[in-house]
Amino acid sequence: MSQKTWSAVDDYLNDSIVRPDDALSAALETSRAAGLPEIAVTAAQGKLLNLQARSMGARRILEIGTLGGYSAIWLARALPAGGRLISLEYRAQHAEVARSNLARAGLADVAEVRVGRGLDLLQSLSGPFDFFFIDAEKEGYPDYFRGCLKLSRPGSVMVFDNVVRDGTVIDSASPDSAVQGARQLHEAIASEPGVSATSIQTVGAKGYDGFCMVLVNP
Repeated sequence: MSQKTWSAVDDYLNDSIVRPDDALSAALETSRAAGLPEIAVTAAQGKLLNLQARSMGARRILEIGTLGGYSAIWLARALPAGGRLISLEYRAQHAEVARSNLARAGLADVAEVRVGRGLDLLQSLSGPFDFFFIDAEKEGYPDYFRGCLKLSRPGSVMVFDNVVRDGTVIDSASPDSAVQGARQLHEAIASEPGVSATSIQTVGAKGYDGFCMVLVNP
């Protein structure tokens, strides 16, 4: 198997059942034109987040790491009437692009982008949130886990992206701070008796990686 095959399969899935639309495509195009890094979730991953949030009836969603708002669109579309998404973004330029993309998708009234350091912004929030998506700097993942746990309720779900790191998560001696952040996340989860979790390896248009899903025990 190769990256060419993984990307081709993603293309097939997108055309057959994922079906991203014009607003989502425009969000990627606008982000690219603004010079944002092309590291947004794939369409299939975005649809998975949408289905996860919808299946649990999430009314309050917190995202950490907005980028250009692509995943925020998927998540905000999962909200029922009266629901709310708050997305935290460190870079003001990224937040500006995301707000524009959310407005174009007709979601400006339900999705709010706040700018600042993620850990600082977490302390200003009041919970509980039903669903969390964390896709920010990996070094902060252990602290984001602990911060989100304080804003959760029994039954809340957290999803952390990019935790397998092309398989290097198994290297305890890795000099890569992102790898160490992913490892420390797993260690923090393992030491917390109030949650249940799993991590899944994935392949696709973004290569080989994976995500971690955490359930706050009822």
